[in-house]
Amino acid sequence: MEVDDWHQALAVHRVAEEFSTRYILKVGTDAYQQAARLAATGAPLIVSVDYPETPEVADPFTADDVSFTELKHWELAPYNLRLLHEQGIQMAITRAGSGDEFIANLRKAVDAGLPEEAAIAALTSVPAALIGEQQRLGHIGAGALANLVVSDGPLFDTDTRLLETWVAGSRYVVSEPLTEQEGRYQLATQSTTVDMALRLADGRLRTQVLDGSSDTALEGASASVTIAQDLINLTLRMPGEEQTLRLSGWPTQDGWEGSGWTLARTGQLPASEETDAAEEAEMSTELPSPVIYPFAAYGSETVPTQQATLIRGATVWTNEDAGTLITDVLLRDGRIAAVGENLQAGDAVVVDGTGMHLTPGIIDEHTHIALFGINEVATNSSMVRMTDVVDSQDVNIYRNLAGGVVAAQQLHGSANPIGGQSSLIKMRWGGTPEELQIEDAPGFIKFALGENVKRSTNPASIRYPQTRMGVEQVFANAFSQAREYESRWQQWNALSNSARRDAIRPRRDLVDETMLEVLNGERYVTAHSYVQSEINMLIHIADNFDFTINTFTHILEGYKVADKMAAHGAGGSTFSDWWAYKWEVRYAIPYNAALMQQAGVVVALNSDDAEMSRRLNQEAGKMVKYGGVSESDALKMITLNPARLLHLDDRMGSIRVGKDADVVLWDQHPLSVYAQAQTTWVDGIPYFDRERDRELRQYMASERERIINVILSEQE
Repeated sequence: MEVDDWHQALAVHRVAEEFSTRYILKVGTDAYQQAARLAATGAPLIVSVDYPETPEVADPFTADDVSFTELKHWELAPYNLRLLHEQGIQMAITRAGSGDEFIANLRKAVDAGLPEEAAIAALTSVPAALIGEQQRLGHIGAGALANLVVSDGPLFDTDTRLLETWVAGSRYVVSEPLTEQEGRYQLATQSTTVDMALRLADGRLRTQVLDGSSDTALEGASASVTIAQDLINLTLRMPGEEQTLRLSGWPTQDGWEGSGWTLARTGQLPASEETDAAEEAEMSTELPSPVIYPFAAYGSETVPTQQATLIRGATVWTNEDAGTLITDVLLRDGRIAAVGENLQAGDAVVVDGTGMHLTPGIIDEHTHIALFGINEVATNSSMVRMTDVVDSQDVNIYRNLAGGVVAAQQLHGSANPIGGQSSLIKMRWGGTPEELQIEDAPGFIKFALGENVKRSTNPASIRYPQTRMGVEQVFANAFSQAREYESRWQQWNALSNSARRDAIRPRRDLVDETMLEVLNGERYVTAHSYVQSEINMLIHIADNFDFTINTFTHILEGYKVADKMAAHGAGGSTFSDWWAYKWEVRYAIPYNAALMQQAGVVVALNSDDAEMSRRLNQEAGKMVKYGGVSESDALKMITLNPARLLHLDDRMGSIRVGKDADVVLWDQHPLSVYAQAQTTWVDGIPYFDRERDRELRQYMASERERIINVILSEQE
């Protein structure tokens, strides 16, 4: 299977494990960024040497458009094969994508530290083994096919030329050996005699006119030579002459001759006093800079680690019965270990929280950040999973941490009535997509209503449904089919072994399985919604099929149906004052959250936006203005309440002994527009720290300057 990047490679591995399938992956030049994790999969790799083009950085304005990640990858991509080899990965090398640069790029890989024997194996014995032909191909031995390559030097040396290729014993001459042609020669024509030297350099014969019998070049003279199998072409211009002498001839025992001229060998070349710099200095195999995690802006050579931390004297917003108080909080082993005054630090790192505010980490109930894809547009795409498309290197994860966000529900988009399965992540910056997943989190799925799913803004669309009543029917059909699917399996499972021999086993259907999980209370629904009539409709559908809509998200007309939502048991995840962006939100009001809360609905504020997600504390602050929500209840709308909606409130959303150590230290009142997160801990790990952030910015600036200077020096 071919993948575009290491994210997809790890996703393929997860799916293959799920279905007990073996696979071989063709990967790109970014695999080194997660070499250890790719090695852990045990999968053989087919690796490209299609290195990125050199970024355009000569113009400072153009250089600003080249990202830090692009610069780092350009520099480290040639080390890809070496780093994969060092992890013990079985790999073959392909020329796919590299075209005419294949040999040159392969030599770069060897220069970057890939052992020559490993490179040769990746071109011969490994691919032979991968296709099951290791007895006949990939090695030189009795019984193997005579598939050979003959060169005039070590295969990966710059000056080495391929001479012959043998395929199943048939010889194909690629070029004549040039090393035999090196030496001193004398050119004799009818009018002159000239001493010359032929020297092999960069895979070509270089011609030099000598000053008499000396070994120095004759000033002002120039010459060139090309040699094919049975032909030589030579050009010569002597000092002071305007015309160039052009000669053609054929080989003789000691050189070449043509009509009226000879070029005869007179001796060997002396050892050259000038050696190529690349031959003088051994190529350094040290990485020019470390691989960072994540491989993006604000990445680090090592990710932060869990450490015991005592935060002293902060104003602590507990979201518990204790309310808000000035006290100490101890984080240990990823949990909140103690809350109280004058706690003993022991081996913990002490953080002075005097004058600062400590809150539970913010949880964004509705986001689309850090995803490679958002919408699958089939009417019912409940089989797709956002966990398969998590982009753990999206800088928005880091930006969210800087805004105090510790966790989020990554939702499918709203292009269809029944979307895909959610991904619930913690902002573990530097981890893989799998490591970001919240352990043992409940399953969720996205439903959607309204203009988006009936394609109101796309008159050319012919996809069903086209109307709001069609949207309702999609849900009714899907749940009815799921019950029928369940019934078929129940009938099959009830059959005896002998009866099963004469019956047809039901076909597994991932769509029906997911819908059945909803009906059986094993997966919760988050429904994109705006208009009260459709909110009522989906509540009726859920009541008819005996399940509960967990959350209505957006829910900008929730204030109209808050009583029905509360009676049904649905929560609301809404915006503070974001409206008027399309027709069906024209009745939105900023008091929506407060009114739903007064009706007994669990209310959260979400972002649905990469920019808003790092300022959710300000969105909560607006609720104090719109509706007179208390400060503590406003904070709960972005902490404890979304944890309740995501069924994670037993471990997240408040500061209580035993809960996850997901907390944020603010320099000011957390609902203030001036508040800045100083440190954000996730599982007791400081994934964001403002002082560390300053260091990372300086590091990125210096790295950019260094790599740009490397590029400019190579172009001189």
